[in-house]
Amino acid sequence: MNRILLLVACILFLGSGCGDQAVLVPKPRAYPKVIYPERAYKDFESPYCDFTFKMPVYAEMVRDTLFFNEKPVNDCWFDILIPMFDARVHCSYYEVSKDNPLDKLRDDAFKMANKHSMKATFIDELKIEKPNNVSGFIFNIEGPAASPFQFFLTDEENHFLRGALYFNTQAEPDSLAPVIEFVKYDITEMVNTFEWRD
Repeated sequence: MNRILLLVACILFLGSGCGDQAVLVPKPRAYPKVIYPERAYKDFESPYCDFTFKMPVYAEMVRDTLFFNEKPVNDCWFDILIPMFDARVHCSYYEVSKDNPLDKLRDDAFKMANKHSMKATFIDELKIEKPNNVSGFIFNIEGPAASPFQFFLTDEENHFLRGALYFNTQAEPDSLAPVIEFVKYDITEMVNTFEWRD
């Protein structure tokens, strides 16, 4: 009798394992949720720089104190750091002079933007001409390039500022695209509100 009960228990145990089971399906690919801050701007002013503009309140200015282990070319070299996106806008200012003529500075800015053409799928150059003695170009770089957005501004006589956006990440461009667009809007606001002080 014990053998029969043991046999029935084994059959029931094995039979319970053969029932309908749910088919396991891998989870779909997902991207991290990005929480965007509310847009608001503050004045950028520095005793080291001859200009001002509006920058995001969630960004901070960090002065460059070293450039390849040497002092920067000018005291007005800085980064606009946006910590929540791990992004930086590297900004370098030059006084137009015999050593740094305007044509050379412009050519260098175009060369720096075009260096990304090996990886970029498209580079859009937008000319800037503002009534308050500010002109320059914006470079909108699409594709897997290191810097998706660059610009330069000048008064055509004494001042030249170049900026380039970088993210400290290796995410694919399509994954970063919404964040890049958000930050591009802020940089465009910086360019639109830019004024020389002298």
